Amino acid sequence: MLEKEVHIIRQAQQGNPEYFGMLYDHYLTPIYRFVFLKIGTKAETEDLVHEIFLSAWKNIEDYDHLGFPFSSWLYQIARHKVIDHYRTKKNNLNIENVSEENLKVVNIIENELDKNLDLNKIKDAIKQLNEDQQNVLIMRFVEDLSYEEISAVLDKSEGAIRLIQHRAIQSLKQIINKNGEQFI
Repeated sequence: MLEKEVHIIRQAQQGNPEYFGMLYDHYLTPIYRFVFLKIGTKAETEDLVHEIFLSAWKNIEDYDHLGFPFSSWLYQIARHKVIDHYRTKKNNLNIENVSEENLKVVNIIENELDKNLDLNKIKDAIKQLNEDQQNVLIMRFVEDLSYEEISAVLDKSEGAIRLIQHRAIQSLKQIINKNGEQFI
């Protein structure tokens, strides 16, 4: 969380672009990474991230701090922009081009996943998960969000988020085991 975030948000809500710039600078990388993992192409990701922050700037006066980090609100905007993107483009999720440093897959299933598994097999397995499962895994293990933050973004209870995560991990195990790999 950004230090003095509530004060910075209030200043941005009063129309001070310098303070919104602080929020932008702080949250650009995680929002970009989230969108890139969902979209998979640099140009489309950059366009969507621009739309996300533009939408946030235009609607910042509607933001209401409810104890969650500002990032939860940004992730909600990002999630909706990604959904809209797929509705209009009708493209398949492409995370083939995600580099290893952008995807902390090693931590995805909390030390149950064999660290020597080929990253491409994991990417292929993740593509087979449903959207909620992909979102939870990316937010939890790539973006390192808490269950509370993820529940705010996805508008689901923390228990539901834990269940989605558990099912996603089980599905990953099944998908990878079906393809001849073994888990520890």
